Amino acid sequence: MSTTVERRPRLTRRTGPQTPESGNGQDATQPSPRQVPAPPRARRRWGLVAAALVVVCLGALGNVWLLQSSSDAVQVVAARTAIERGQVVTAEQLMSVSVAADPAVRTVAASQMSELVGQRAAVDVAAGTLLTEDSVTVENVPGEGFSLVGVALSSAMLPGEPLVAGDRVRVVATLGPQQDAATASDPLALDAVVVSTQSGLDSVGQGQTILTVQVPDGDAPALAAMAATGRVAVVLDSRDR
Repeated sequence: MSTTVERRPRLTRRTGPQTPESGNGQDATQPSPRQVPAPPRARRRWGLVAAALVVVCLGALGNVWLLQSSSDAVQVVAARTAIERGQVVTAEQLMSVSVAADPAVRTVAASQMSELVGQRAAVDVAAGTLLTEDSVTVENVPGEGFSLVGVALSSAMLPGEPLVAGDRVRVVATLGPQQDAATASDPLALDAVVVSTQSGLDSVGQGQTILTVQVPDGDAPALAAMAATGRVAVVLDSRDR
């Protein structure tokens, strides 16, 4: 007796359509590897490069200029303190400074500073000013045909503005104690040029100023006689030097 075995149909798994990747043995349900973009190519900024080159060149030129300036510097004479016209120059009033050489300025070399000491200032020299050959003079004071006269004055007989060497003044004879201003004639007045001033005390301890003035030889006796009386006043006329 034969037995017939019924064969059942073989079940197969249905899958979705294959993609080209699945044909290469990869599962279509898995995501494909992500593509990493290449980094952007750096762009050269020619403007910044040019600016950097300019800065480097300017720095090099500045160093060259500083080196040249320092090599061209010379030691010259300058005024440490103010020097009035007609005043005798002392070593304490001078100093040596370093400046760039300039042929247009006739400065005095520091090595010649000692030659200026003892001479008289030909002009007013402010502190810190460079001295030139024309700043001093060897001309004696008083000059030929002139004399120096000292006049002692109280503060009331002087202008409120301090007098300095070179000022042009008039020394005026004042009235005596017994003179009447209504009947007095025109007072005697002599022109003079201030040479120096010196503060001090009179015989009774009162403050006074000794004014040394230069006058023509012919006026010197009259001015000395006026000064001896103690009755004189000074008028400032001009500061044109």
